[in-house]
Amino acid sequence: MTAPLPLDATGVITIDLSALQANWQALARLVAPAECGAVVKADAYGLGAAEVIPALALAGCRTFFVATPEEGRAARLLAPDARLFVLDGLFPGAAPLLLAADAAPVLSSLDEVEEWAREAARVGRKLPAALQVDTGLNRLGLSGSDVKVLADSPELLAALDLRLVISHRACADDPSHPHNAKQRAAFNRRRALLPAVPASLAASDGLMLGAAYRYDLVRPGYALYGGQAFQGGPTPVTPVVTVEARVLQVRTLKTGDSVGYSATWQTARPTRLAVVAAGYADGIARALSAAAGKKGGVVMVTGQRAPIVGRVSMDLITVDVTDVKGEVARGDLVTLVGPGLTLEAMGRAAGTIGYEVLTRLGPRFVRRYTGGGALP
Repeated sequence: MTAPLPLDATGVITIDLSALQANWQALARLVAPAECGAVVKADAYGLGAAEVIPALALAGCRTFFVATPEEGRAARLLAPDARLFVLDGLFPGAAPLLLAADAAPVLSSLDEVEEWAREAARVGRKLPAALQVDTGLNRLGLSGSDVKVLADSPELLAALDLRLVISHRACADDPSHPHNAKQRAAFNRRRALLPAVPASLAASDGLMLGAAYRYDLVRPGYALYGGQAFQGGPTPVTPVVTVEARVLQVRTLKTGDSVGYSATWQTARPTRLAVVAAGYADGIARALSAAAGKKGGVVMVTGQRAPIVGRVSMDLITVDVTDVKGEVARGDLVTLVGPGLTLEAMGRAAGTIGYEVLTRLGPRFVRRYTGGGALP
């Protein structure tokens, strides 16, 4: 039975761990014989690494990616037997912290490789690592010339227990984009100069481009949590997250009344207004505000769509519930993300993407977990 919502909770984020596990297993089946890892950075995209990582481990996941050394230390406690990779790599002077967590840095520069090699000499053994090569995204990654230098530096490579060579995609969400094939070709050229170890090019969207992009391991993140960013068709995952917030007050306005800061929206008829305990401090973007001539976002009230009107403020949104059939009462929950309102829909309405919606959900909302037990 689902635990009751605390009496003082302004909102609740319900995370279906069974759906999360099913998503990982669906992707693992899709990409086999490649391995399916999991990206759990940023506190598992804001959903709670302490619950998400053990659930994925129970589902069969054995390789996890985090962003920072601190995330690596936390993940090691949650998945003692897993392989852990730190995507942001080796912070200056942080080598002992990574060793303590048994987390392999994803090395993206010659400076990082040299520092990790010095640490290997200090402890007297090869140290686990991945190498990231840049193939056209131009963020983190060894350039083509860096790869050639490294290939000609056997003493540096000899210090590494090299476990993976990766790159990251720029346009994987768009299967028609020519940059996809260019990056794949660049990846093949660069990894051919390096030791023959497993390779990984695809994340949530890239794995949908077909077997040629999956190599030995894929590393989904957003898709695991139910995200559907790939433009070439549905990814075989289902929603994991529902976000709800409380109605604090229902009030009646007359024609011509203004709503919210700066009086940017006025009623055109007698209006029922629900004031809801959610705002930009909770991750509800101010861009979802409505003004004269500009529609805002929507929420679901008793299963019916209702528009946000006026400005989104720090703690509150105001929703026009005039056309909602049935009673709307103080204490009710309205749905901000869930059935009928996907992460992508909320992102589009705010002029952003579902990734940002998911990772910006604030800490004031209670996280409630369902499912997630051991699977057959």
